[in-house]
Amino acid sequence: MSDVKVEREVTLSRQEAARWFAELAKALEGTGKVTLPSGPGDGGGTTVELRVPDEVRAEAEIEVDGDEVEIEIELSWSTGHARRPASGARSGGST
Repeated sequence: MSDVKVEREVTLSRQEAARWFAELAKALEGTGKVTLPSGPGDGGGTTVELRVPDEVRAEAEIEVDGDEVEIEIELSWSTGHARRPASGARSGGST
C-alpha cells in the first residue's frame, strides 16, 4: 500500500501534453527538483514537489485494446528510507 498517491486524469491537446512532458524533462535534466501540479491542467491548485536522484528506473508500456491506446511512462527510485514492520509483525524466523 502506498504512503502517498496523487493521481489526476485530464483531457489535453497533444500540444499541451507535449509542453507538460517538456517541463518535466527540463526539471529532470536540471537540478532534479520537480514541482508539478497534482495533475496536468491543474490551474494553480495543489502542487507536489519531488527531488529525483541521478539514477532512476524507467518503464514504458504501450497497450492497445480495441480502439483505445494507452501509453504509460513510469519513473521509480528508492528514497533510501526502510519501512518499519507493521505493529505486531513478526520477523521471518521460526523457533
